[in-house]
Amino acid sequence: MVDVAVVGLGVMGSAAAYHLARRGLSVLGLEQFSPAHDRGSSHGLTRVIRQAYFEHPAYVPLVLRAYELWAELEKECGRELYRRTGGLMIGRPESAIVRGSLESARTHGLRHRMLSVGELRERFPFMRFRDDEVALEEFDAGVLLAEEAVMAMQELARRHGAELRFGERAKIGELTAAKKTVVTAGAWAAELLPVLKAERQVLYWFDPVSDRERIPLFIWDRDGRPFYSIPDVRDHGVKVAFHHGGEITTPDRLRRDVEASEVEDMRRRLRETVPVLDGALRKSAVCLYTNTPDEHFAIGTLPSGVLLASPCSGHGFKFAPVVGEILADLATAGKTRHPIDLFGLDRFQR
Repeated sequence: MVDVAVVGLGVMGSAAAYHLARRGLSVLGLEQFSPAHDRGSSHGLTRVIRQAYFEHPAYVPLVLRAYELWAELEKECGRELYRRTGGLMIGRPESAIVRGSLESARTHGLRHRMLSVGELRERFPFMRFRDDEVALEEFDAGVLLAEEAVMAMQELARRHGAELRFGERAKIGELTAAKKTVVTAGAWAAELLPVLKAERQVLYWFDPVSDRERIPLFIWDRDGRPFYSIPDVRDHGVKVAFHHGGEITTPDRLRRDVEASEVEDMRRRLRETVPVLDGALRKSAVCLYTNTPDEHFAIGTLPSGVLLASPCSGHGFKFAPVVGEILADLATAGKTRHPIDLFGLDRFQR
């Protein structure tokens, strides 16, 4: 009998398998698709990592630990997984993105500065800011190489003795006879926690018309519909996407075709904000957000004894190493030193 079975080997499951195996436990990982597949939430080449967390200040200690663990992973696997670029949180001063980022930065003493609209226009003349928009500049924000990170964690988990099986779909309720079971199945975890909702998201990669090297990483709240940009760090093109607002679906019914009207919707946003980005569309793809009702993570033990994580509501990838560490703590000791009260499963029952 293995010590821990991990069901779902996206970024969270791969991180859990890695942390559990490096502690000397016998680990069996099960994934219904191939390694680094494009069916869930862990693909798409790149992800944002940031510290001034507008979602809630309670995330900051976790993301700071994640930065440490990303550095350890890079050292152990011998390749780049994170690139520091800095980033901008843009919007009106009262917007959730600007106000929340500033609260987290001040609460935790993070390096940052506020930029007025005049300063923004001077530094980024190719971007179109409204007179009432400002930005928080975060110096340590950057880019994670998403699929490379997942593959690195799987490689290291195996190096520490984990057995990872792909092309095997574990049936909830008929899980392997392990001493402990960890479910990190993303949108498929709704079978265990029905409050979870899968949201279709469309990703785009554009070749900028000009100023390729100067386009910053940003999250921009324009008219209550945030979107983001990830710089071109590996000749992928500049990645842009709206943050939330997609259709509610299920992982097995996800509509994967991207319609011309959706591309035009993004182009309209780019023409009014970063018109130099409205160049050739290199590619588009879809992925899933798995949302909780309050858009905070879900981490805890179900009445069945199964340990479930993370449904991250579209902002979890950067936390994967520390979530893996938390899951290893909970699976072995039943508790963790990390602050996770915000993520408890009992809040859904209440």
